[in-house]
Amino acid sequence: MAKFKDKKTEVINRFKTHAKDTGSAPVQVAVLTEQINQLNEHFKSHKKDHHSRRGMLMLIGRRRRILDYLQKQDPKKYEETINKLDLRK
Repeated sequence: MAKFKDKKTEVINRFKTHAKDTGSAPVQVAVLTEQINQLNEHFKSHKKDHHSRRGMLMLIGRRRRILDYLQKQDPKKYEETINKLDLRK
């Protein structure tokens, strides 16, 4: 668990806009992307873990909704976030 916390703080530091920023849309997208990537690694060795797969699909949906919001509010920030995270679309 400490490993994920360290990774999460690293991701937040890379995407934050000011010193106490932990909840802006780009930060949320980056944290969700990190969780999704870790679950993808988990599924390489646990192919039949369908409960976690459902959780991952829920995370993907949440990330999509936040990205849609970000695209409507600030298209430039949306493009930056997608390029930094190397996401499609």
